[in-house]
Amino acid sequence: MPSVVKINVLTVPAEQREVLEQRFASRAGTVEGSDGFEWFELLRPVEGTDQYLVYTRWRSEQDFQAWMEGPMKAAHQGGGQGGPQGGGDGERPKPAASASTVWSFEVVQQAAPKKA
Repeated sequence: MPSVVKINVLTVPAEQREVLEQRFASRAGTVEGSDGFEWFELLRPVEGTDQYLVYTRWRSEQDFQAWMEGPMKAAHQGGGQGGPQGGGDGERPKPAASASTVWSFEVVQQAAPKKA
C-alpha cells in the first residue's frame, strides 16, 4: 500500500512569515509520535509566491485521518501551545496564514541517494 502525502498550502503575508515559522518551531511535536507518521517539512517560499508548503507523509489515509481527528484537532482547538496557531494565554492568536488549501497525493515512485 503506497504512502500518502498531504501538502497544506498556506498563504502567508510577508509580515507574518516569522510568526508562522516560530509557531511551527514551538509546536508540541505530537505529529512525530503519531501512528503512521513518516515525514514533515515546512517549506519557505524563495521567490515569486507568498505560499508556504507544509509537507507531511503518512503510511495511509487512515493514519492521517486518525491524526486529524485526534492530536491535531486537540492542538488547534485547545488554545494551547500545541498547534501552529496556539498561544499560551488561553486566547487564540490571529492565524498567520490568510488562506489554506490541502493537496493529497499517493506516493507511486520514490528514490533515495545511492550508498557508495
